[in-house]
Amino acid sequence: MKVKRYTCVVCGRVFPQGQGIVLRRAGIELAFHSKACLSKFFKLFIERIDEGQFKKAAREAIKEFEELRKAKQTVKRI
Repeated sequence: MKVKRYTCVVCGRVFPQGQGIVLRRAGIELAFHSKACLSKFFKLFIERIDEGQFKKAAREAIKEFEELRKAKQTVKRI
């Protein structure tokens, strides 16, 4: 069986399926061979995205993580 291979969009390194980080959204596939490459891409991406879109998406993500943290804290109490 042939293993699918990806090319990192940041450094160009080729890696097999099951390694690295592959994201698919809006018909675009983003492949990163490491979290460092993902971080580099993300930093550049947020600098270039429209400020209004960024604020809305960031606030929604922050709110979601806050809710997850609160849910975890209530479960841990004895």
